[in-house]
Amino acid sequence: MGLMCKARFSFQRRYFMHHLGCLCRLNTVNRWWGRYARRWKHSRGSNNVAEVEANISNRPLTLSTGKLARFADGCAISQIGDTSVLVTAVSKNKPILGAGFVPLTVDYRQKAAAAGRIPTNHLRRELGSTDLEILTSRMIDRSIRPLFPRDYFYETQVVCNLLAIDGKYDPAVASINGASAALAVSDIPWNGPVGAVRVGLIDDEVVINPTRQELKQSELNMVIAGGFRSSVVMIEASANNVVQSKFLKAIRSGVSETQEIIRSIDSLARSAGKPKRTVQRFEPPKEVVDAVRNLCQERYILVFSDETHDKISRDKASNQIRLDNIEKVTEMFPGVDSYYIHEAFRIVSKEVFRNLIFEHDKRCDGRGLDDLRPISCDVDLYKPLHGSAVFQRGQTQVLCTVTFDSKGSALRTDPISELTGGPKEKNFMLHYEFPPFATNETGKVSIGRRELGHGTLAERALVPVIPENYPFTIRLTSEVLESNGSSSMASACGGSLALMDAGVPIESHVAGVAVGLVTKTDENDPTLITDYRVITDLLGIEDYFGDMDFKMAGTKKGITALQTDFKLPASTRIIMDAVQSATRGKSEIIKIMSETIRTHREERKENSPVEDSFEVPIAQRSRFVGPGGYNIKNIQASTGVSIETISETKFSIFAPTPSAMTEAKEMVEKLLERDRAPLLEFGAVYTATIVEVREVGVMVKLYPTMQPALLHNSQLDRRNIRHPSALGMEVGKEIAVKYFGRDPATGAMRLSRKALSAPAATVLNTLAELKQNNAHTNQAAENHSDSNDEIDSSNSTKDSVPDR
Repeated sequence: MGLMCKARFSFQRRYFMHHLGCLCRLNTVNRWWGRYARRWKHSRGSNNVAEVEANISNRPLTLSTGKLARFADGCAISQIGDTSVLVTAVSKNKPILGAGFVPLTVDYRQKAAAAGRIPTNHLRRELGSTDLEILTSRMIDRSIRPLFPRDYFYETQVVCNLLAIDGKYDPAVASINGASAALAVSDIPWNGPVGAVRVGLIDDEVVINPTRQELKQSELNMVIAGGFRSSVVMIEASANNVVQSKFLKAIRSGVSETQEIIRSIDSLARSAGKPKRTVQRFEPPKEVVDAVRNLCQERYILVFSDETHDKISRDKASNQIRLDNIEKVTEMFPGVDSYYIHEAFRIVSKEVFRNLIFEHDKRCDGRGLDDLRPISCDVDLYKPLHGSAVFQRGQTQVLCTVTFDSKGSALRTDPISELTGGPKEKNFMLHYEFPPFATNETGKVSIGRRELGHGTLAERALVPVIPENYPFTIRLTSEVLESNGSSSMASACGGSLALMDAGVPIESHVAGVAVGLVTKTDENDPTLITDYRVITDLLGIEDYFGDMDFKMAGTKKGITALQTDFKLPASTRIIMDAVQSATRGKSEIIKIMSETIRTHREERKENSPVEDSFEVPIAQRSRFVGPGGYNIKNIQASTGVSIETISETKFSIFAPTPSAMTEAKEMVEKLLERDRAPLLEFGAVYTATIVEVREVGVMVKLYPTMQPALLHNSQLDRRNIRHPSALGMEVGKEIAVKYFGRDPATGAMRLSRKALSAPAATVLNTLAELKQNNAHTNQAAENHSDSNDEIDSSNSTKDSVPDR
């Protein structure tokens, strides 16, 4: 069998060589053939399936490879409970020289079929990425990106396909672990693996990988991705004012649990992994870096030590050093690519910038490691707005506005997003905008992945202080007007000020701050940190040259949101120091914000929207609504209000301004006044006017302002009447009728003329008929039959009854 396969391969190779040799070089064909043969052989071998299991808090996580998507460089299936995710990793063999960053793309896609649903859009298929998919993709990206080599410029894509979801376990954590396993078993250079868990806090007890129902009861929703040696690669959390001690306890517990997953993935890679490919390193020659250092180091020191520089002037001065010396360096090394020369300037400037922090514990703008930039706040900027504020921290400026609308304007998600961890309905939304002029640039004004991620972080920071049963939907807009670092945390601060200015009864101010990290690493192991400095309130250049962007927000009491962006794995000790620094920073910011506005306004502004409710009798409901809802639509279009149904007789009305509410109420009053019926008494007799004669009865009016009501033939007389004309009924004639209330289903009036007629004389032929009649009479008296009671009480009527 082996000889036959070998002969078959040999024949196919000669065949392709014969036909393609005239078009391609020999080495190209050999390379193509080798790739084809390996993939063909791999696709034939279906027995190379490996599987490992990690038991996390008695909730097993299963990772397997070798069964599906075998043409990918790496593939893994991650399963927790009955939720399964297929993750693939593919990296190109041709580098993108000069990329400056790892060209990594992560695409997380949730499938309707995985939840047993059909998409509800008009095409009935998955369309563009939803917000939840984008946010999950960003979280997976931050979990795996720090472990790629810094100069790995080969385009890489990680795709996460949701195979099945049980509605119990959320697939985001399974996707991170699946991505880690796919990269670990692939031939892509990667310094993993990582392990990820979700951490909850229920009744002060830490719960690892809580279910969707447990998460609803949890004060904390945290995802932690850990690496070797109990390091931390990524943290993303939202919390309900969790105090610092509990928050740190949850981090320690989560990092500890990730180590079991890492060992399982490492075992899977050893048993089923491929040898890592050899790739080109894109580091400038040492002699080029030394030459740039000799030429520019002193000038860089002067620029980064000058406290008078702002963002623009510092960038210009640093760039000018490169422009003044790049020709000299090019002449010194004529055979070196321009990319490596530019990279040498970047390496030297970064080296000088970081060394100044280590040597002097002082930053480029003159601040100490824990100092904040100057902060100023202002509220109530424009009277027509429901709430507004501007927050300025250094050269970062954010304008926040608050808009109220009806509850019907709440954002509703599709059922699939709800099953995968998304909210069912949101009555508080924060939208973040970052126009290009904020950094003195030009470009397209659009909302991308970055804007969505920053806005969601600021929204999570503010959600815990928003009242649960607030009567309005709140939209908070944060527009970055100037940016020099930490604009998302400035959005949380400005949003808190704007909410208080709008009169939203939030418990306390929310403030956020970004914390950075500068490290020194081991020469042989670039992921092993030997020394570090934690810096508070990041500048843009400190984020660029630093190793961490640690964003944390909260109130005086505790923490409400946290998100990290690492460039290398950090120890838990660094995380603890960062939390301490961020806590001190946000406390100082809250003091400054309280000087501008200490608490929320007792009353909303004069032009703020109002809400009210009113009742419409069920008999007038159809008149009020109108054909096809015409009357309601007319009121809404004329006044700008929103009218919603609460129950059969109750409606709520939302108006953007008090004047609109007054106008809408007047229109409702006029609409109902035409048909407003006086209060009728059950059992009373009224004089009715016939307005129409029909085959089945007559239409009568008790009062001119009332709608006509049908008096059926069966209620005209005790005799069987086929047409009202038999009794001389005609339009305009007045008759006496008795009122028996309204039908509970339709609201139609119950009227009877028959109840006022004297009973017809009957002849009892037999004693049995007499006894039967007496029995019926006694039973009716005991049960207080409505009809007989009404007949017996006809003499006590309000209006006189004409004799027949």
